[in-house]
Amino acid sequence: MTSHATRVLLAAAALTALAGCAAQEQRRAPPGARVYYEDTQGAAALCQVPQDVKLTPGQQAEATMVVKNDGGWCGITVANGGKPYDAGLLVGRPEHGRVHVRKVGDATRIDYIPDAAYGGDDRFTVRMLPGNPALRVMVTVQYTPPPAPPAPPAPPPQQHRAPQRRR
Repeated sequence: MTSHATRVLLAAAALTALAGCAAQEQRRAPPGARVYYEDTQGAAALCQVPQDVKLTPGQQAEATMVVKNDGGWCGITVANGGKPYDAGLLVGRPEHGRVHVRKVGDATRIDYIPDAAYGGDDRFTVRMLPGNPALRVMVTVQYTPPPAPPAPPAPPPQQHRAPQRRR
């Protein structure tokens, strides 16, 4: 193959890979926030959250989340005037999952990870510092159990032979 043909094939492969990345659902951070590629690894295939959650000091906000239970996380991004919060305190634990609060670039992300093989409703509440705003999240976890394994084949019928007589 000529070097020109090789370059064309490599360029086509790169464009195909970029198109696949663009087809994935993008999670948006607040305007001006830095988000790195590593910060999006391990996300659930389906994660529906509000894009603009406003937290007011001393007040409780509410949000909804829909996540597919495939082992990944689903996160809500919040910011404190264009910078991350110093800490998040879990004041209402989920019954069917785990919550992680982490700084991601210029924002704070509140991640929910459902328990394995769980589908249904869950909820949790996080209080942020400073300012003491709270975020109560109602979660809907979508789970489809894997198909049952096929039944083993039935053993072949045994053939009965008539006893042979001795002569």
